[in-house]
Amino acid sequence: MMDRLESIAGRLARLRIVTHHGRVQSIRAGVIRVEGLNGTASVGDRVQIALATGDLGGEIVGLAPDHAEVLPEGGTEGLSVGAQVRLMHAPRIAPCDAWVGRIIDPLGRPLDGRPLPQGLQERGFRSDAPPAVTRKRLGARLDTGLAVFDTLLPLVAGQRVGLFAGSGVGKSTLLSMLAKGVQADVVVIAMIGERGRELREFVERTMGPEGMKRAVIVAATSDQSPLIRRRCAWAAMSVAEHFRDQGKHVLFLADSITRFAEAHREIALAAGEPASFRGFPPSVSNLIMGLAERSGPGPEGTGDITGIFSVLVAGSDMEEPVADILRGTLDGHVVLDRAIAERGRFPAVDVVRSVSRSLPDAASTPENAQIQRARAALGAYAESELMIRAGLYAPGSDPKLDEAMHLFPKLDDFMTRKTASVAESFTALEVALRHVGARR
Repeated sequence: MMDRLESIAGRLARLRIVTHHGRVQSIRAGVIRVEGLNGTASVGDRVQIALATGDLGGEIVGLAPDHAEVLPEGGTEGLSVGAQVRLMHAPRIAPCDAWVGRIIDPLGRPLDGRPLPQGLQERGFRSDAPPAVTRKRLGARLDTGLAVFDTLLPLVAGQRVGLFAGSGVGKSTLLSMLAKGVQADVVVIAMIGERGRELREFVERTMGPEGMKRAVIVAATSDQSPLIRRRCAWAAMSVAEHFRDQGKHVLFLADSITRFAEAHREIALAAGEPASFRGFPPSVSNLIMGLAERSGPGPEGTGDITGIFSVLVAGSDMEEPVADILRGTLDGHVVLDRAIAERGRFPAVDVVRSVSRSLPDAASTPENAQIQRARAALGAYAESELMIRAGLYAPGSDPKLDEAMHLFPKLDDFMTRKTASVAESFTALEVALRHVGARR
């Protein structure tokens, strides 16, 4: 009953007494020019265009003295000059606690066929990050359920991590395991530009009823407008901020930032912004950093948003624009390697190329010693792997490499393990190192 009353109160608070209308002036190259709104509209406002088959949504991406430029949220078939356009103003979202366990679209509408209550407080899609001087430090280390993340690449409350992978390397599967395994009060998942058939499978099979009990999924499929796909990340972050402001620890998962940036590129190019950095407009850098900065530790008295942002890197190119921008912004990055995946090890984490900037503070002195020894062995083996596999290395030539060759099989097996706690993960790592060390 209270949820219904809050929803009704929220809807009443958002009613507008006055609405503004304009007319379609011209349609060219996917951009609609509208006259009659340029005196009241702002860039970023949403509009609805009347068609014979129903309303077509759009967003104002440019303004001139005599017209507004609108990018439509769907196809323009059936649209004619003179069609009526209604100004909806800047879109906002009103999350509430009843959204947990639900699937919504980037405009805050339900996708699971059930009524969706609305909260009393509206939030903008592009909120500012908390003031830097008021933010807390990174929090305590989190159990993830995966040994490699509990030890060699620890995750702490409020940390922001990038997950870099090519297609088909296990990125989405790893994200789902983290969604179910990481300690958090609420999990908010942004599925940006996902294949439509995967949404139900992800909800029912990957997350399951237990996983959905603490999750909110914001989804925009690959066939939707770039406006909707871009807004998906902002909407999900606004939902995460709602729970953070209640003092809760939120795990935010975005899959993927690459598709978020590509959607922005389509919009920016249509609005006339030139492409500069490998086809991306200059504004993409600020867009990505602005989203990432909204996550992290909250101000004193609030909770934290621990963010995991996936990046689809073409050809495993870690220097491509989106990966390069995000890597310099976050508190660590995890690289999934195709060669590791192809030999059957999952998660296919390349520890040598991955970094968690929560270290060394996230681990004790003995734990840091174990991490350092394991990383040194993995690094030495990776550096000489081709020579070892070709049979060109003579055992006994280099004691450090000899140790790395003995350690590698055990460490490789260790990184596939699922564990119940951080303590159990470090015990397993210690056993692996001690077991091999005894053979030397």
